[in-house]
Amino acid sequence: QVQLVESGGGLVQSGDSLRLSCARSGRTFTYAAMGWFRQAPGKEREFVAGISGSGGTTDYIDSVKGRFTISRDNANNTVYLQMNSLKPEDTAVYYCAARPALSTTIATSASRYAYWGQGTQVTVSS
Repeated sequence: QVQLVESGGGLVQSGDSLRLSCARSGRTFTYAAMGWFRQAPGKEREFVAGISGSGGTTDYIDSVKGRFTISRDNANNTVYLQMNSLKPEDTAVYYCAARPALSTTIATSASRYAYWGQGTQVTVSS
């Protein structure tokens, strides 16, 4: 099994920054693609950012492009989401997700991810 643990969420003001971390343990597959999703109250879970197994390819939803950066440290089995210029509409629970072991390419659909963390709350006040 794979365990994912997110950290770094919190309450910030509009324009502030946060960095989310996702530590992977257990039966780790270093080169599986990883993603960050978020879910706001009353809304469906949505893809935010993804990174390929090697880290060479990334993808973002339009609303976070230029503000968020996803990265990974395969040596330490950790994925990050640097969030700058945060807006109130970024408020949500953020989830880290891992694709199956041999899936090195990014996917934007939650159904293509096999493992999920418990989520970390990000609240941005105006």
